[in-house]
Amino acid sequence: MVSISRMLISLCLLAVAAGGAPAQDRRQNAPGEFDFYVLSLSWSPSFCEAASERGNGGRSQQAQCGGRPFAFVVHGLWPQYERGFPDYCQRPPPRLDRNIMVSMLDLMPAPGLIFSEWDKHGTCSGLGARAYFETIRKARAAVKIPADFLQLSAAKTIAPDEIETAFIKANPGLSNSAVAVICDKARLSEVRICMSKDLQFRACEETDRRACRRNSVVMPPVRGG
Repeated sequence: MVSISRMLISLCLLAVAAGGAPAQDRRQNAPGEFDFYVLSLSWSPSFCEAASERGNGGRSQQAQCGGRPFAFVVHGLWPQYERGFPDYCQRPPPRLDRNIMVSMLDLMPAPGLIFSEWDKHGTCSGLGARAYFETIRKARAAVKIPADFLQLSAAKTIAPDEIETAFIKANPGLSNSAVAVICDKARLSEVRICMSKDLQFRACEETDRRACRRNSVVMPPVRGG
């Protein structure tokens, strides 16, 4: 038994020496080599409340939280494996043209977010920067936000399942295995929707397992809603 344990330890040490911890996927961080996307839609009022509580008022957050009535905004479009995900697939990442960043501010109203999403996730898509952000725009256009959430004028306490159901009803073809509601200790954080590489809704068990397990969450109101 001791000799087997020593053998296993030796094999683990060899694996670490050869390339670090075991990868999530044999294709780990190979640009363009992934299984599907997650479109993450952030509930902007929750983000801004949390930033205010932390006393975090950087320029990028001021752009998002400075008074414009943002509801759901795009956090990102993330390449995924069936288990795990790639990130930072080019080091150093190709520099993102500022004009591309500016063109995305209607969907992702924080310059710092746009630059960081390109570095962490866009470089794993196998697409050039312009094509990647065009894909984000197409993915967002494929998802209809439920009408009740567009101009929320007062804080709303709601069950995560109700949010999920509202998105399913508003988007034919979307199933409960393709959408996950994410929360913090009290508030709705995000709705994550799984999409194939050609931007069709598809199931994603690992993403769904990370969904909020609270009985209810608070949706702070949209500014000026």
